[in-house]
Amino acid sequence: MAKKEYSFYPGCSSQKGASAANYMVSVDAMCEELDVQLNEIPDWNCCAASIGYAGGGELPRLAMSARNLALSEQANPGQDVVATCAACWLATKETQERLHEDDGLMEETNQALSAAGLNVKADQNVRHMVEVLIEDFGYDELGKHVKRPLEGIKIAGYVGCQTNRPFGIDGESYENPKYLDKLVETMGAEPIESYEKKVQCCGGALAFSEQDKSHELIKGIIEAAYDGGADMIVTPCPLCQANVELYQDHINAKYNTKFKMPVVYYSTLMSVAYGKDAKQAGLNGQIIKAKQLEEIAGK
Repeated sequence: MAKKEYSFYPGCSSQKGASAANYMVSVDAMCEELDVQLNEIPDWNCCAASIGYAGGGELPRLAMSARNLALSEQANPGQDVVATCAACWLATKETQERLHEDDGLMEETNQALSAAGLNVKADQNVRHMVEVLIEDFGYDELGKHVKRPLEGIKIAGYVGCQTNRPFGIDGESYENPKYLDKLVETMGAEPIESYEKKVQCCGGALAFSEQDKSHELIKGIIEAAYDGGADMIVTPCPLCQANVELYQDHINAKYNTKFKMPVVYYSTLMSVAYGKDAKQAGLNGQIIKAKQLEEIAGK
């Protein structure tokens, strides 16, 4: 039996062939090392994190996340609901809190869910995977599993906005969270503690609708990492990872820059440090190759 079990909500971006498929690969490798069992919520659906705000209304948006919670209560009773995607976590966490704060909304939501034979209590904790790592394991325990320290790599911890506000990691500052810096250090690398863009928004879905605004935000995120001497950026958010990695060529063409900054997930760092090979760590899913990690993973 696994040391710890959680009710797992994968989210759309982690599916095979999706933008964060390599994130899921590295999470699986990390969890294998930590003896964590992720019990996937059966028949889960999109959390409506972004499309739900586009005119569909409050109840349909909340009901989509509430359905996932109801399915989790049936399949994995008593287990905390864990998401790896920042947007999924935020949408699900918001739904849980809104339902508990508003009896009328809870009644309306359950009326909607009853059409599918479901009922939600929303009494399971909803957590991001980094919360689990920090609060259930702690840095000392996470450090005990390091087999190949990430020595000689300087890393900027880009938290982004969604995993930091309004909920965030217990005890962390909203303006200057330290958990990624501590995690980087625990894995044997050097954190860029002066990194000034760690909680700036990457522009999110503006990358599709208002590229100029989004690209300007992303440019600042990457520039600050270079200014701090970083070799790469690490993040807990799939959308942040995609935006900051994928649009570097566009930004280079527009601003005459020469960015080629790898952007990786915390789970990728941990998988490599835990002795996994490049494929197990999801490094083959990088658009901008994290060559220093590949070298360590190949040892």
